[in-house]
Amino acid sequence: MWEKDYLYTEGLSVGYKDVPLIRDITLGLKKGEILTLIGPNGAGKTTILKSLIRQLAPLGGAVFLDGRKTSTISGKEWSRKLSVVLTDRVRTELMTCEDVVATGRYPYTGRFGVLSKEDRRIVREAMELVHIAELSDRDFMQTSDGQKQRVMLARAICQEPELLVLDEPTSFLDMRYKLEFLSILQQMSRTRNLSVILSLHELDLAGRISDKVACVRGDRIDRFGTPEEIFSEGYISKLYRMTVGSYDERTGNLELEPVKGEPEVFVLSGSGSGTEVYRRLQREGIPFAAGILWENDLDYPSAKALAAEVVSVKAFCRIREKDVECARALIDRCRQVICTINVSDTGDFFRELTGLLEYAKKQGK
Repeated sequence: MWEKDYLYTEGLSVGYKDVPLIRDITLGLKKGEILTLIGPNGAGKTTILKSLIRQLAPLGGAVFLDGRKTSTISGKEWSRKLSVVLTDRVRTELMTCEDVVATGRYPYTGRFGVLSKEDRRIVREAMELVHIAELSDRDFMQTSDGQKQRVMLARAICQEPELLVLDEPTSFLDMRYKLEFLSILQQMSRTRNLSVILSLHELDLAGRISDKVACVRGDRIDRFGTPEEIFSEGYISKLYRMTVGSYDERTGNLELEPVKGEPEVFVLSGSGSGTEVYRRLQREGIPFAAGILWENDLDYPSAKALAAEVVSVKAFCRIREKDVECARALIDRCRQVICTINVSDTGDFFRELTGLLEYAKKQGK
């Protein structure tokens, strides 16, 4: 199957000083696909990327690009096929941001590196694409880390590669530019048939942008497949060896540890209205109970992670009498009830919740 991929590996082992770090790496990437490496800090994601781009010599096996061993591709051809953005800090002397971006055109210039009008047009387009045109004349070393990251992406784009490799490209970007950055990658993969390999720490973003995900764990690629195959219940916690808090693969919710103890507050919630209250109670160190929630409710993942007790029913199922009795018993044990639901909502489910609210009022809670 791998021979049909634009990039694939066979028995690849990588490491340093003849000491293998990760063995028998099996990856495959088609034209126009995005592959993301995830895993704990120090797992070897950067080592894999450096071995794929020939910055590190593999300790075993081989990497194939478009059916050819990468070790047989000439330097000039390699520079046209591949562009790289690593986390290494780039230091320049008296170069503007446009000068740095323009170095991406050097594989196409003559011996003296003189840019043509067409080269200049491509440089400007790349800078506009990542929203740094206003930095054109700015000294590269006088820009922020996030601006530098976008300059390096523009440099990679104007190189017009077939394959783009990025190591933690969103590390220095704020929320706006992270989304813009990844949207640009996704757009280019679709419109220019660009293949992309990157490493990310933001699991929610990895699940959204990737066609394939490779999980680095121990001395191997532990899982390789689509995001739907990778983000299965409980796996991410094992991959990152989480000992506190929780991660919900379906929603991307990352929650801190729940407050231990007998619940003091019952939160009558649903439809996403309760999550902020759950988190506030957790911050204040108050153990609480929540319900009654459908298990597909927006509030359910956070309630499950943060509440001392949760009363829940299967998705779209009717509330049973024993569920109501359980909720009432929790209300009896709590000193206070907080209601976040819209009491004007209709339907059997909300009528039962409104009944619980009336019960709480009668108890003076």
